[in-house]
Amino acid sequence: MKWCFILNPISGKKSLDTDTIRQTILARFPHAQVCLTQAPGHATQLAQTAAQEGFQAVVAMGGDGTINETARGLVGSQTALGVIPRGSGNGFARELGMPLAFKAALEKLLQTSPVPCDVGYANGELFLNLAGVGIEAAIAWQFMEHGKTGSRGKWPYFKIGAKTAFSYKPPELEVTINGQTCLTAPLTLVFANGRQYGSNFKIAPTASLTDGKLEMVSVQNAPKWKLALAVPAFFTDTWRPFGLIHTEQVQHALIKRAGEIMYHIDGEPRKATDSLEISISPKELHILLPRK
Repeated sequence: MKWCFILNPISGKKSLDTDTIRQTILARFPHAQVCLTQAPGHATQLAQTAAQEGFQAVVAMGGDGTINETARGLVGSQTALGVIPRGSGNGFARELGMPLAFKAALEKLLQTSPVPCDVGYANGELFLNLAGVGIEAAIAWQFMEHGKTGSRGKWPYFKIGAKTAFSYKPPELEVTINGQTCLTAPLTLVFANGRQYGSNFKIAPTASLTDGKLEMVSVQNAPKWKLALAVPAFFTDTWRPFGLIHTEQVQHALIKRAGEIMYHIDGEPRKATDSLEISISPKELHILLPRK
């Protein structure tokens, strides 16, 4: 099996010893190709080239953004996407059941098989795990701006999130699903292909990468004390706060709002004007999943 590893050298909080990482990879995958990304979007180009050259597996080593970029180069091909986590929350890697430790993840890759999985699209842009409108999109945007001059990581993200939680005012949205339109102003409206944001925070515990549908999860705005009490529920698979959360399966949704719509795809912030279209494309990407 021909393996290609795509490594983002600036993912994570610690500096990478890329030479040691390369040697460790080659010790377990002797004929693998190891590539380093050099700029945003480079992972997509590297993945496309690997697929064209007949590699059976391309492994993204980085955060959810790097994994997303790599996947874009593989959709529609027979080359499978593998994951070695090196981000802050590592939501998609956790969804796949990949260990967070580098060497353990390498070993787990040898126990995987390619499985056809679904991918989502937000205004035509691919997402693997989650896309959403609401408070987490606002936090993602502020975190991106903060990262231009300050440090990244869990603590800065937590501080930005806590500050936003007390100031965020949900906008009213027009949401159309299955020909039915409603007006809503949720704290967040999430379209989930996978189950969690990361760190085992499960926004959609019944979501599946292989069922051809997205879980649309609406979390209603509520007093801050009530939301704070609800947080532990998201670290379980079954308990959900009554009256705060509504979930339904969808294949297509259209969100409208006059002016700016702030949203995120796999944690990366985006902005649209007037409308946002969400859809699912079944079985479009092969992903290496650990064998049971």
